[in-house]
Amino acid sequence: MSDGWDLDKAVTHLQSHAASTSQGQCAQYTREAIEAGGVTLNRHGSAKDYGPSLKAIGFIELNFSPANGYAKGDVAIIDGFDGHPHGHMMMYDGSQWISDFQQRTFYPGPAYRKAQPSYSVYRFRTLQAQAPTTTSCLSWTSTSTFSSVFDK
Repeated sequence: MSDGWDLDKAVTHLQSHAASTSQGQCAQYTREAIEAGGVTLNRHGSAKDYGPSLKAIGFIELNFSPANGYAKGDVAIIDGFDGHPHGHMMMYDGSQWISDFQQRTFYPGPAYRKAQPSYSVYRFRTLQAQAPTTTSCLSWTSTSTFSSVFDK
């Protein structure tokens, strides 16, 4: 269990309840999977409206595209568009995106792939701590440089 949310329980629920084709209930199935991990989300009429509820229980909206790809437990919310006003909600199980069905691609169907509406990806706050990069403020090439800056 990770700070109130059990990722493995959530993903197991997601995988075991997914159909082979869309059931038109992406938000319900994804919400139920998240809740199987031990948290409660506020209910919304549209998948596209779940972002604030995810943030309220500890998910953080990623403002970057993960260099190592998506992580198990990441949740994506796709905006609505003409013909699909409610948008789409799904979770990554470590190898594929699943909502109420096992998706072939990130976008759940041909209309989404054609329109490519904007989306947001959310990650639970305790998943995959980010290691310092060569551009981080504490990435010094030598300890003498580091010491000389702070010993003054």
